[in-house]
Amino acid sequence: MGGEVMAIKQWAAGVAVAAFAAVGAYVYLDTGRAEAPASTFVLLDGSSKSTADLKGKVTLVNFWATSCTTCVAEMPQIVSTYDKYKAKGYDTLAVAMQYDPPQYVLNYAQSRQLPFKVALDNTGAVAKAWGDIKITPTTYLVNKRGEIVKTYVGAPNFSELHQLIEKLLAEA
Repeated sequence: MGGEVMAIKQWAAGVAVAAFAAVGAYVYLDTGRAEAPASTFVLLDGSSKSTADLKGKVTLVNFWATSCTTCVAEMPQIVSTYDKYKAKGYDTLAVAMQYDPPQYVLNYAQSRQLPFKVALDNTGAVAKAWGDIKITPTTYLVNKRGEIVKTYVGAPNFSELHQLIEKLLAEA
């Protein structure tokens, strides 16, 4: 009886290790090149952009809220990243979450003089389409072909982000 229990435990441990190895291999092998979800972004000025409009540029799509301390803390680095790469074919789109009052978003964008497009997700449809986002900040880096290359939940490591942006900007 003891040997059978031991064999079952060893088998279960082996299955667990194999499962973790498979997940690790999937994460490692997965290039993360999923097509960015089709969405319409309503900008603060009332105009709109679609996911198709992102093609041709490397774009950072940042879901944030004025009430999110991490979002507010990372915003100066998002601005400096935009300023550093905008002339090379890089863009940024900040999408305010549904629960963020539009006047707060407008005041924040104006008072901080955000140099990139800011969208309001009044219905929550954009956050839902991009993976049912609940945690802010959640940020996606989209390549020139409109494919999501990297997802960050929480503030990105900006030196790594810059290296990835430079690599993507160099791609045809």
